[in-house]
Amino acid sequence: MANNNNKTEAFEKTLFKAADKLRKNMDAAEYKHIVLGLIFLKYISDSFEALYEKIKEGKGDFEGADPEDPDEYRAENVFFVPQAARWSYLHSRAKLPSIGKDVDDAMEAIEKENQTLKGILPQVYARPNLDKAALGGLIDLVGNIALGTEAAKAKDLLGRVYEYFLGEFANAEGKKGGQFYTPKSIVRLMVEMIEPFKGRVYDPCCGSGGMFIMSERFVENHQGKVDDISIFGQESNQTTYRLCRMNLAIRGIDGSQVKWNTEGSFLNDVHKDLKSDFILANPPFNDSDWSGQLLQSDPRWKYGVPQAANANFAWLQHMIYHLSPKGIMACVLANGSLSSQTNNEGEIRKSLVENDLVDCIVALPKQLFYNTGIPACLWFLSRKRAGNGDRKRSSEILFIDASEEGFMEDRTHRAFSDDDIAKIAGTYHEWRKQGGKYEDVRGFCKSADIEEITKHNFVLMPGRYVGIKDEEDDGIPFEDKMAGYLSELSIQMAEEKRLDEEIKKQLGNIGLKLK
Repeated sequence: MANNNNKTEAFEKTLFKAADKLRKNMDAAEYKHIVLGLIFLKYISDSFEALYEKIKEGKGDFEGADPEDPDEYRAENVFFVPQAARWSYLHSRAKLPSIGKDVDDAMEAIEKENQTLKGILPQVYARPNLDKAALGGLIDLVGNIALGTEAAKAKDLLGRVYEYFLGEFANAEGKKGGQFYTPKSIVRLMVEMIEPFKGRVYDPCCGSGGMFIMSERFVENHQGKVDDISIFGQESNQTTYRLCRMNLAIRGIDGSQVKWNTEGSFLNDVHKDLKSDFILANPPFNDSDWSGQLLQSDPRWKYGVPQAANANFAWLQHMIYHLSPKGIMACVLANGSLSSQTNNEGEIRKSLVENDLVDCIVALPKQLFYNTGIPACLWFLSRKRAGNGDRKRSSEILFIDASEEGFMEDRTHRAFSDDDIAKIAGTYHEWRKQGGKYEDVRGFCKSADIEEITKHNFVLMPGRYVGIKDEEDDGIPFEDKMAGYLSELSIQMAEEKRLDEEIKKQLGNIGLKLK
């Protein structure tokens, strides 16, 4: 299994490097739509072709069916692809100077035949700054993905490639990349902790849909039914919304309740009546441009009016408003949200604690995100704290300091390993469940009661509660250690003296003398 994953990752990496070579001088922000659009086109064409062959064969339910009838594909939840938009047709024209217009026409034809894709697909291939020879090379490259495999395998591989490319483009774009992509290991940790097995999953600032993809994968990995979860989302950036809808479609996930408008979730909440069982979100950190001054009397601010200059507590309360009576949520925020006393934030935080909503706080390591070096944390809020199958844990909060966890994925980015995720999520689950084996671990986790939290003036920084990690005893007596240190210091001082004399000598050789 691990070998297969490594092979897939190597394939994705090789593919991205080849695609990046064809980028030439085009900006990564622009180029991603070209590449990801082609991967999506390949996916729906492969899925269409697989069903086309079955219908053409005419066996069983398909006896007498017309392989060119769009209704046959809609009945099987497969996108209908018109002849001039099929991958085989476009691939045969990849070296023609008209290929850019051909791909744009294909995207338009697919949208026309499939209403759920209307306004989603990129039609950017005929633009003059896109080198048509490079586009032809890209079509050849994407054409080799999952070649000759059955549709299910093609879907999985193309989905992985799409997700990998999203991450690499986010990396290439730096700060802008963080607007549409949350690093996979953070999303996975959040999902593993709240366990969205069954119910409604909501993300009010859904970016490219990573929270939804990981929720579906969690259900599959735990032998659940993907149909048991339904997703609801909102995104204010239209190009990011399009990436999200394609990302969901390539995974076969119904994205009809993921909506776009320019105002966003605060000013124009498209899911006003939604009460969600699971909420997962990574909103913009410390956002000052959220129109808070227009929403001072909004009914969502049950625990206090958030400051107009910072949306952190507006996001938390917006999500709480949409939480079902037994719902649980995970939200990424800047560390400042745990300690700020500015403009009512301390009072809101106190109110959330006193109303028994805060379940767990996790401090994250630095360098996890593409778009910011600001230290971040995870807030877990729950309406299930009185029990509902778990241990009753009213007036308690679990603090986890994961700031030293993870590994350097490359020179600038940190990620969580499988073991890190298992350790953090496992600690939370043991603390939460009936008869769990949870124990406080100095420097890592602490279950604090309301009295202790009150003493700290409702500041929720995990470091204040977990303490400093106990130093492991290496068994060497203090006297022996000190003798070793002094011996080493003596050697270093002698070496320093020797080097000083050598420097004086060399300076003397060129006629210079130290005073």
